[in-house]
Amino acid sequence: MRGFLVVLAALALLVPSLAAGQDERPRVLAVQLENDINPVTQEYVEQNVERAEDEGFAAMVLLLDTPGGLASSMRGIVKRFLAAKVPVIVYVSPPGSSADSAGAVIAMAADVAAMAPQTNIGSSTPISLGGEDISEDLRRKVINDAAAYTGELAREHDRNVPAARRMVTEAANYGAREAERIGLVDAVAPTLPALLREVDGTRTVPKGLVLDTAGADVEEVEMSFWQRARDLLVDPNLITLMLSIGLLGIVVELWNPGLVLPGTVGVISLILGLYGLQVLPVSVAGLLLMIVAAAFFVAEAFVPTHGALTVAGAVTFVLGALILFDPAGEAYQVSLPVALGIAGTLALMLGIAFTRVVRVARRPAAVGTQGLVGGEATVRREGLVSVNGELWRAHTADGSPLVPGEHVRVEAVEEDLRLVVGSLSSSTREELR
Repeated sequence: MRGFLVVLAALALLVPSLAAGQDERPRVLAVQLENDINPVTQEYVEQNVERAEDEGFAAMVLLLDTPGGLASSMRGIVKRFLAAKVPVIVYVSPPGSSADSAGAVIAMAADVAAMAPQTNIGSSTPISLGGEDISEDLRRKVINDAAAYTGELAREHDRNVPAARRMVTEAANYGAREAERIGLVDAVAPTLPALLREVDGTRTVPKGLVLDTAGADVEEVEMSFWQRARDLLVDPNLITLMLSIGLLGIVVELWNPGLVLPGTVGVISLILGLYGLQVLPVSVAGLLLMIVAAAFFVAEAFVPTHGALTVAGAVTFVLGALILFDPAGEAYQVSLPVALGIAGTLALMLGIAFTRVVRVARRPAAVGTQGLVGGEATVRREGLVSVNGELWRAHTADGSPLVPGEHVRVEAVEEDLRLVVGSLSSSTREELR
């Protein structure tokens, strides 16, 4: 009897522990990336790989939909994937998505490369700084480097090396079913839970990690507001706009010291534009042209050339904007209509300001008491008239009395600052109006 009780007690202690073990399901971190590959998105992906390692996730899944991006950011993500201690799955999803250019190379670096139906992968041929096809010796060097890099990633992960190389050398692009059939990707699944069930128990190559993902709790992650804001500032068109607003604000402040608001907005915009320049690789020639354009615009305020410097600044601005982000590749080029629109707006606004300056300069001087002559005054009481809100001593030329409320004309200013006034006829009053 005593032995029976001991067995029951042991079972009572064992059953809760077994139940607890069954309740501890694996966790998977699902990272959404529907964007181009740039330093901001690179940081976002790398942070989540580190989080998956630190918090003991069974795997990290990158749900990818990208047109490509910067080669430097792509290589940074690839290196982080290769060094990850947690299985990394790249899942081109949802249906209709693509992993083009840099996205295809990132998929080749994943422990598991998967796609949803009706997605595609490929088109990884490098392009020139201006977006055209690279030619001759430089073309061979760049394409051979990219093909070797992509092919080696595919080889180490036991994927179709020739197909991976063709994505670079021939800009080949594959649909999900074809990519799975030729061994370019490891799985095709309609949903993330279905994918996790399909790859469960897989031993990854070359790391040898065993996936435990069936029935896993999925925690989805998206870019934070701050990351999205920084990603927005990486837009070349927005960077150019911020730089132009900064330039305009500073020029207006120089022309009209003390306004404060234009200068404040200009400085803030300039800082935001400079942040974008810091993130994206820029052309030195383009940057110098932008600086020269700014110098032309500022010089117009101090050395009037009847608009010649403004026109020169506008032309230089357009040229600089078009080549400013050449090193970043085709995806990061300033649109020609945007560059023309910004340059035209700057030239128009500075032209209007210049016209007003010239108009003011051509007016006769109206300083001192002589500016009162010819103006209209109102009699307040005998001997005092109001001119522009100020009270002046006055008398008529013929000695006639001044009638309170009467409108008179200032005819002269005597040495003792007394005004000589005369009657204001109706016709004269209408003329003044």
